[in-house]
Amino acid sequence: MTAAPQLRLLDDPAAASAVLDPFRRRLLELLAEPGSAASLAARVVQPRQKINYHLRELQRLGLLREVGRRRKRGCVERVVQATATHFLVDPEALGSLGPDPTTVRDRTSSAYLVALAARAIRELAVLRRRADAVAKNLPTLSLHSDVRFASRADLHAFSEELAGEVARLSAKYHREDAPRARTFRFFLGAYPAITKTEAEARAEERSAARRRVPPDPKKGVEP
Repeated sequence: MTAAPQLRLLDDPAAASAVLDPFRRRLLELLAEPGSAASLAARVVQPRQKINYHLRELQRLGLLREVGRRRKRGCVERVVQATATHFLVDPEALGSLGPDPTTVRDRTSSAYLVALAARAIRELAVLRRRADAVAKNLPTLSLHSDVRFASRADLHAFSEELAGEVARLSAKYHREDAPRARTFRFFLGAYPAITKTEAEARAEERSAARRRVPPDPKKGVEP
């Protein structure tokens, strides 16, 4: 039995919608390992007929594949499995509403970083699928580091030094006319680490909203 790939990019809006549906998403989670309508019905406490309907739809959308059949109580039941262990919605499924780095003017904005990250995810998924199809390795490089800056000036200085070093290394190793050369795309991004819980963030939002409300002149100035 061929193992399902780890990640599959969904560029079909119908498939993306199916993954976002809570019940169908639960079925896909359970079908990370092979299963049947009967085995799923027992786990989610739903009629097998209902499960079968959803399984057929998920298979039609390419989210499930049949991996075998087995005889049980005089009947033959299909065994299916999710076509990937993880799914990601391709921003291009949103059409013109999806993030596109070429349309963002401010290269220092969070919108540009999000658009770059979305493009990287999309391109990596495409490369991973193509590499799997020909049984080849996909060379990648990942770097991650948390840096605590004492001031904005330190952050600015760090960013300037990092940009300069990347430019130096790019100039050193880039070979435009080298035979059999392969281009690699690098992108670097930075953003504040998440340190607050959702409850803390919501409390801060409510406090900020109260400060933005203008005082009612009929009630006078608050002390």
